Amino acid sequence: MRDFKLYVIIDSKAANGRDLAVVAAEAVKGGADIIQLREKDTAAREIIGLGRAIKKAIAVVSKDALFIINDRPDIAFACGADGVHIGQDDIPPDAARAVMGKDRILGISTHSLEQALAAREDGADYIGVGPVFSTPTKPGYKAVGLGLVSEVRKAVDTPFVAIGGISADNIDQVIDAGARRIAVVRAVCGANDVAYAAKVLKERLNNI
Repeated sequence: MRDFKLYVIIDSKAANGRDLAVVAAEAVKGGADIIQLREKDTAAREIIGLGRAIKKAIAVVSKDALFIINDRPDIAFACGADGVHIGQDDIPPDAARAVMGKDRILGISTHSLEQALAAREDGADYIGVGPVFSTPTKPGYKAVGLGLVSEVRKAVDTPFVAIGGISADNIDQVIDAGARRIAVVRAVCGANDVAYAAKVLKERLNNI
């Protein structure tokens, strides 16, 4: 988990109707280390089917790329995902662990230094920090800004990924604040050329 750099979140809205398995595979071709499937308004059975298709598609491209399911440890377990990512209002971390088992990945979204410290104590394998910038993906959350990225970098030894409104246009600001890993949705999933968009971001992260 400490080696990952580019984390790409895919969902049907951001993908503009394109096949999510194809989008995921293209993102991995471009350099994505982790793919997360986030489908908020889709039936569980359909998400499991999507998850299995995505897992198979990215495995063809890379044996090292990881696959994460958002929110639902039961679905992550059912489709053989490598882990689950939960938010502050989702299932508690200990319950997620009970479903997933100790050997799978647990990621936790955080929006303050206190939450980041708590996520570390709860055994998160990685922490999401954001939203760094305002983003329509998280309309109910106020941007936490670059300052929180710097605070978490200094105070928390758990790997963290900066997320929220990050793109090729502002990634340098996020890196300068201390991030060594980023997560994006629209910047890759919504790009016309998914592989190229991922490649641009990954190259910038590789040059830190």
